Amino acid sequence: MKKTDWKSAAEKLRLSLKRHTPGILTGTGIAGMITTTILAVRATPEAMRRIEAKKRAERERKLTCAETVQAAGRCYIPAAVTGGASIACLIGASAMNGRRNAALATAYTLAETSLRDYRAKVIETMGERKDAGMLEAIDHDRVTKNPPEREILLAEGNGQTLCYDAMFGRYFYSDIETLRRAENKLNRQMTTMNEPYISLNEFYMEIDLPTVEIGDELGWNVNKGLIELRFSSQLANGRTPCLVMSYSVAPEYDYF
Repeated sequence: MKKTDWKSAAEKLRLSLKRHTPGILTGTGIAGMITTTILAVRATPEAMRRIEAKKRAERERKLTCAETVQAAGRCYIPAAVTGGASIACLIGASAMNGRRNAALATAYTLAETSLRDYRAKVIETMGERKDAGMLEAIDHDRVTKNPPEREILLAEGNGQTLCYDAMFGRYFYSDIETLRRAENKLNRQMTTMNEPYISLNEFYMEIDLPTVEIGDELGWNVNKGLIELRFSSQLANGRTPCLVMSYSVAPEYDYF
C-alpha cells in the first residue's frame, strides 16, 4: 500500500473513532460495570476468609470498620479500579454528548437566524407577494416530488381533504377548519393556561397524526412566537386537490 493510502486510511480511522467515541465510551463503561460486579463477587469469599482470620487473631473480638477494611480491602482493589475506570468512561461519554448537543443547538440557531434574515431581506427587496409566490412554488415542488402513491396515508382525521405535512412529507386527510381549530386551541394554551411551550408532537396529536421521533424536541415557545400555520392549494399527481400545510412560524429546537 502506498504511503498516501496509509495516511488516508489512518485519517478515516481517526475520524471514525472520533465520531463514535461517545458510543465506545458508553459501551466500555457498561462492560466495566458488569466486570466490576463479577470481580467483587469473586473477591468476596477471600475477603470473608481474611476477616475471619483477623477475628481469630484478635480472639474473636468484634472488628471495627477500619480493621475490617484493612483486612479485606485489598481483595476489592481490582473491582474498585475497574469500577472507577467505568465511571470515568460514562462521565466522559456524557460530557462529549453534552458538548455535541450544545454545538448542534448553536448550529441550528445560526441556521435559523440566517434563514429568517434571508426571508426578511427577500420580502424587503421583492415584496410580500413575491415571497408568497416563491413559497407556493416550493410547495408545488414538494408535492410533485412526493406524490401520494409513494406515501402512506397516515390518518383519516375528520375531514375529506387530502393534506400534506410539508415538514415531514406525510399525506393525511383532514380539513382547514380542523387544522385551524387545533392551532387556535394550542395557542390559547400557551397564552392563557400557563403552558409557555407546545411541542410539535402535541400539535400532531391534536390533528390525529402519528408523532415523530424529534417531535418532542421541536415546538413553539410563547416568547418567540405562536403557532402560525400556512396553507397552499396544490394538485397532487396533477389532478387531486391537496392542501399543503407548513408553518409561518417554524417549530424551534427546545434546547433550554
